[in-house]
Amino acid sequence: MELGNISQPVYGPGPEAPGSSTPGLVGMVHGFLRLVQPNALPIELIADFGQPPSEEAIGEQVQELLLYELGFLVCMAIGLLFIILVPLVGCCFCCCRCCGNCGGRMYQKQGRRMGCRRRALWASVLLVSALLLAGDVCAFVSNTRFSQAVCGTFPNVNNTLDNIHTYLASIPQQINFIIDSSDVPLGHANRSLQDIGPSLGGMIISKIRSSTDGALGSLQSLLQEMEMLVAAFGSIASTRSRLEELQSNYSQRLASLRDGLNQTLQRCGRPCDSVSLDGLAFSANFSMIPGVEQQLEALRDVSRSNIEADLEEVNNTLDTTPAKVQEQSRDVVTKAQDQLGLIREKIRSLQEQLPLLDVEESVGAFVDNTTSVLEEYREPIISLDGLRWSVCALLCCMVLLVVLCNVVGLLLGPLGLKESVLPTQRSSLSNAGGNFFMAGVGFGFIFSWLLMLLVLIPFMLGGNIYMLICESWRSQQLFQLLDTPGLIPGFNLSELLGQEGGTANFSEMYRQCQRDAALWQTLQLDQSVSLDELLNISQYTGEISMAFEKMNITLSPILLLNQSQRDLLLNASRAGQPPDFTPTLEQLDQNVTQGSLLDLAAELEQLADKVGTNVKEDLKADARKLRELDKEMQMSLSRLLQSLKENIHAVQSRATQLEAETKAVLDKASETQEFLERETANITKNETWAFLEELFDFFETYISWAKSRLMGDVARCKPIAQTLDNVEAITCDYILDSLNAFWFSLGWCTFFLLPSIILAVRLAKFYRRMDIDDYRNEALEMPPTFNFYKIPRPSTRH
Repeated sequence: MELGNISQPVYGPGPEAPGSSTPGLVGMVHGFLRLVQPNALPIELIADFGQPPSEEAIGEQVQELLLYELGFLVCMAIGLLFIILVPLVGCCFCCCRCCGNCGGRMYQKQGRRMGCRRRALWASVLLVSALLLAGDVCAFVSNTRFSQAVCGTFPNVNNTLDNIHTYLASIPQQINFIIDSSDVPLGHANRSLQDIGPSLGGMIISKIRSSTDGALGSLQSLLQEMEMLVAAFGSIASTRSRLEELQSNYSQRLASLRDGLNQTLQRCGRPCDSVSLDGLAFSANFSMIPGVEQQLEALRDVSRSNIEADLEEVNNTLDTTPAKVQEQSRDVVTKAQDQLGLIREKIRSLQEQLPLLDVEESVGAFVDNTTSVLEEYREPIISLDGLRWSVCALLCCMVLLVVLCNVVGLLLGPLGLKESVLPTQRSSLSNAGGNFFMAGVGFGFIFSWLLMLLVLIPFMLGGNIYMLICESWRSQQLFQLLDTPGLIPGFNLSELLGQEGGTANFSEMYRQCQRDAALWQTLQLDQSVSLDELLNISQYTGEISMAFEKMNITLSPILLLNQSQRDLLLNASRAGQPPDFTPTLEQLDQNVTQGSLLDLAAELEQLADKVGTNVKEDLKADARKLRELDKEMQMSLSRLLQSLKENIHAVQSRATQLEAETKAVLDKASETQEFLERETANITKNETWAFLEELFDFFETYISWAKSRLMGDVARCKPIAQTLDNVEAITCDYILDSLNAFWFSLGWCTFFLLPSIILAVRLAKFYRRMDIDDYRNEALEMPPTFNFYKIPRPSTRH
């Protein structure tokens, strides 16, 4: 009975990653966050938040929370200090320069190593600018990737929810397939009941024939043996009669031929005195062959007794058994078919009783609610993300403005600077390069606090969310939180799945679903619902058993042989013993005549050549007659004699064991008859129960198959694990990684703004035009043409 396999649904593709990717930067962010937050997920602290609050408990919880967030709090403190101090320092720096201090006085002291210092500062500013540019590019890429992740979240989530819908829709379809498959055993059982005559009757016949066929075969073989003896004895009788007839005929002809030869020999005289005619007579007397009429009559009585027809009637009686079973079991079949209808209704009721459908409804409602919420907030989120992208891109452009100022200063300064020119006579191009450096410094002071503010807010949000959710998810610490009911307000996995008692274990369910286990096994539904009870049809099979127990099948009596037939066979086997054929066989082994006719003919032909012409022709004529008679006798008698000999040997070999064989066959027939009289009712009962067990095997096979499919194939929950993995990928790998990469890149830029400001201020002095000359005797920085001039250093008095 083939029940088939449950087909699994085909799901859509997984989430599509954003177009850009920065794996190295993301790895650096993860390392930084693990450095900032090395602590494990505070499950006990979260559990304490769900308990009734007290003043002492609140104090301890706050202390534990601050200790857990210590790394983030330190970073936040540094960021706040940066936001406050950098603008303040910038204001003080500007005021200081306006007063002629802090490098605000347009005077540059000349020295021996000014060129080396300028080149070192130029290389440092170039390096810092390159680092700023790299961070700005990473920030811009991360900003774009974050927008792509936000915009791609909705189609990715929709695809994931579509897969969940497909999965949930497949559950009732697979259950319906199992229920519909019940038509297979029900159909087999119904056809077996409709064909109960050939089925059950055939089983009964097969069991009865296993004991009767041997006896019937032996009786038929015995009858065939007796028929062969009848044929052999009949052939012996007819051959004996024919031989007597031929012997009488040939004896007269031999006597006539002997009289003629005597006359010829007398005329021949002395030369023919040596010829003897004693061989012209039969040596065998066929009338002495024993008669077989008594044996033949006894065996023919068996043939005329119609025993073979009675045996054929036994076969006909057995062949009518299916029709009798079909007729006598009609009422039972009707009752059993009624119970099959009740079994069908019982199995159909599974659709309402299986808890998998409740899980499908509850989870389906949750998925529909999630879909509606996402669609409701889709447009506002995309609009806000567009505004966010613009603001972040503007801040990236601010960093880029600082980098451009530095780059322009790095290009214009060296291009316009001539080492032979005094600082007060520097070119406008060189002075412009220095001014660009100072412009970059000003922009750095103006925008640095804003950049740090933009770094600090997503750092606290994205970093904490990543460490609380993503990192704890990958370390499976979050599973312990989800396994505890009541820790997350409004989230109860057991209620969501429709389970009573709150026994749902998220981590175990997730591991089971990753192995593509069935939902029945994953949710451990066998603890709350017994499949044995749901698929219990013993009530209906019991009714069928009772109906079959009351069924009474009566078969026609089977009689192999009656007593007269037994006596007849036994008497025939005794009377059919052959007479003593030993003298007959001895005669048959001798020549038919006392002498050889051919030898006598040859002797006459030799005499004809020696005697005179008066008897020569007569001798030749008599020799020719002898040869013709010998030929005729050989043709007439040899075939009959051979047939007689074969038949005698046949009856001797067969009839000798006939009586013993007949007794053995009759004993076997008696045993079979006793077996039938004793066991026919038991055979009928046993085969009826065997037929019923075969009927019930259909349902047992189906129930076993249904249990295994429900527990192993229905609602394989790997799509649920893939959905959770997709949500984790969308949230952590796409959105949070992009957000964290953005603030990390922007924080990188903000951090390198400080050395950029310091180095740019120092380097600008080397390119800007000074208002006051610095005269000194050492002119090592001047070209060789000016080495001969000693310029006195002026001194000023204050």
